[in-house]
Amino acid sequence: MLQQPKLTVIMPVYNLAEYLPRALDALLHQDESNFKLLIIDDGSTDETNEILQEYRPKFPYFTVIKTKNGGPSSARNIGLNQVDTPYFTFHDGDDFVDPGYVSFFLRAFKLHPDCDLVSCGYYIDRPKGRSHVVGKPESGVLTKGNAFMKLTDIFDSPMKGYCWNKGYRTKLVRKHNLLFDTDVAFMEDQIFNVKYISIARKVYYTQKPYYHYWQRSDSIVHKPNLKKTSDLFIGNYLIWSKIIKSIMQEHEKEKAKKKANKILLKNSNVD
Repeated sequence: MLQQPKLTVIMPVYNLAEYLPRALDALLHQDESNFKLLIIDDGSTDETNEILQEYRPKFPYFTVIKTKNGGPSSARNIGLNQVDTPYFTFHDGDDFVDPGYVSFFLRAFKLHPDCDLVSCGYYIDRPKGRSHVVGKPESGVLTKGNAFMKLTDIFDSPMKGYCWNKGYRTKLVRKHNLLFDTDVAFMEDQIFNVKYISIARKVYYTQKPYYHYWQRSDSIVHKPNLKKTSDLFIGNYLIWSKIIKSIMQEHEKEKAKKKANKILLKNSNVD
């Protein structure tokens, strides 16, 4: 008999019938099968629903929520409101994962109980070309400042601002009512992660890859448009203003801690 799962995989999908079988087959072959799969069908008009119904009986915990098309952030927020496990992660429906994907998150949280965010490495896969692992071998526990640096590094960071290679604590999201910004269509992952790290204790990361990011040429992310330009500007402003505010707050906390320690030391010397 399976124990109550500790991890939920949230997968928003919209017209991904071409890629869903690959994503679901990979999740079926996880080393750790005791997890919940929560799929948000964001108004698909292709054969997505038929594929989901075909795979439903193959998973021990498989939930599909159908909604009107509202975009990735809206779909993720619907998923967040339904999570009832201690931890959760995200998975895009056109990507796929290695067998150790689920077990990585569970193991990382167990080995690093003082960390509120855990992050694994990832591959970049393209229709034409070889699979590429991002970054160089590295791992460790990060302070907030270092986590922000890894998150915003646009070059060779194995962490970056994506949500699909990260595991989160549900209670922290509930406590601070964190949600994705539905007013921007780009950089919403990074905005969410910066907000999350600003209230987290520590972050564990590794470059060891478990997630395959399928880089589609027809993806909206890779098509230039005015909305994208505007959202990139707004996103960068929100991200860096939050990072600066968080770093300043940490600095003030450290100053207050040092001041309190000096007072305690002074009082102990008087005694």
